[in-house]
Amino acid sequence: MLVTGIEILSKAHKEGYGVGAFNFVNFEMLRAIFEAADGAKSPLIVQASEGAIKYLGIDMVLSMVYTMAKRYTHIPVALHLDHGTSFESCKKAVDAGFTSVMIDASHHPYQENLEITKEVVDYAHSKGVSVEAELGRLMGIEDNISVSEKDAVLVNPNEAEEFVKLSKVDYLAPAIGTSHGAFKFKGEPKLDFDRLVEVKKRTNIPLVLHGASSIPESVRQAFLSTGGDLKGGKGVPFDFIEQSIKGGINKVNIDTDLRLAFIAQVRKMAKEQPSEFDLRKYFNPGIEAVKAVMIERMRVLGSADKI
Repeated sequence: MLVTGIEILSKAHKEGYGVGAFNFVNFEMLRAIFEAADGAKSPLIVQASEGAIKYLGIDMVLSMVYTMAKRYTHIPVALHLDHGTSFESCKKAVDAGFTSVMIDASHHPYQENLEITKEVVDYAHSKGVSVEAELGRLMGIEDNISVSEKDAVLVNPNEAEEFVKLSKVDYLAPAIGTSHGAFKFKGEPKLDFDRLVEVKKRTNIPLVLHGASSIPESVRQAFLSTGGDLKGGKGVPFDFIEQSIKGGINKVNIDTDLRLAFIAQVRKMAKEQPSEFDLRKYFNPGIEAVKAVMIERMRVLGSADKI
């Protein structure tokens, strides 16, 4: 059942749990995402980035998600544009049938970010579509970062309060110390939970954690054992994610873990059965690996058994 993002996240905000927002780039990933949500009895947000839309075509993105939503009518699912870079990109997604969009103008100065976000919100809300925005920059917190550098990178709670009030955005991604991809931290992971709690208190809306891939040990070992190289990269530990949810996070973006789990199984198949050319025999183990990662994550987030 396709619904708006705020319909899913308002409930999570009220009851204090997180909902996974999972990126996909092909049918196999999308199938795994829906089957995992069905198995965990979890609401769901599926995300397509501008890159995924370019790869698949926006009509194919819509067709696949709408078809799966009809197949699993008991699952509340929102279709979200991940990291829309402009008003035009968000408008295109809204007009096509996305039920949630993210405008990421966080690389602009605060005032320009606010103005662009407000323009997207005004248009999307007129069409009944929810909007996410971002404040701060995702760069990670290292041991040698100074207080002034930290304040320059991470979200300012005062600005967050004003930003939400003026833009009327539905949910906000505050930068608290994560970064995108598999290579997040040089040393031990660090997140600014005190800053998160203050932002939640000031805004009182659903908050979003970007760069939240965890790289579980089973996924790490599967990837490395098939020739992958993570260059010592570390993800966000489960206990950090759980603490983030306690601090006010309700939408948790997950992409890298799914890619690593899937490709590890494809590599394993290619290594163990080099004469095999049936694509189904390559992809089915990847699908099952992605499902296992997702079901575990839905339980950590607290969204399992919420439908």
